[in-house]
Amino acid sequence: MSPKAEGADTAGRLLVATPLFRDRNFNRTVVLMLAHGEKGAAGVVLNRPSGLLAGDTLPRWAPYLAPPSTMFMGGPVSKKSVVALAQVRRDPEESWWTPVLGPVGTLNLKADADEVAGAVDGIRLFAGYAGWSPGQLEGEIDAGAWFVVDADPADPLSPHPSELWPAVLARQPSPLSWFANYPAHPSHN
Repeated sequence: MSPKAEGADTAGRLLVATPLFRDRNFNRTVVLMLAHGEKGAAGVVLNRPSGLLAGDTLPRWAPYLAPPSTMFMGGPVSKKSVVALAQVRRDPEESWWTPVLGPVGTLNLKADADEVAGAVDGIRLFAGYAGWSPGQLEGEIDAGAWFVVDADPADPLSPHPSELWPAVLARQPSPLSWFANYPAHPSHN
């Protein structure tokens, strides 16, 4: 389930919002953690596609976007910035890619799109990111707001992001897997 938050490094892992975590920014979210250290933690919400086509925002990257090709809402921090994840075919030695989880890493959007094209299987763009100051995430984990689980390299560019929250929970060992069936509105049960 979740590691003890004290000293835990969540980089490359998933934060899955517990059903009782009612922060409107994170209700039923799955966050891929990009970094976690002394200065805090950062990640992107994988299951919040917006109605905006990502190619309209950054047209030079449009041909390489993984479906669905919408801009994703990466989190409440710096919403006007864009974070890009790329799945590569091979580990590139170029400086335009930083590994996070197996073949998935962050992409430097200042790179030449034509140069990158031959090395990537897909790109996903996120408006903003989720960020925590030092100790903040550990406190939320200890308070029961997040399950911390291993990520599958297919999660970040899932073609079915709306199904990611229950899918990630369903593949966990019991009793954590039971939460996959937790109703969105328990009072309607």
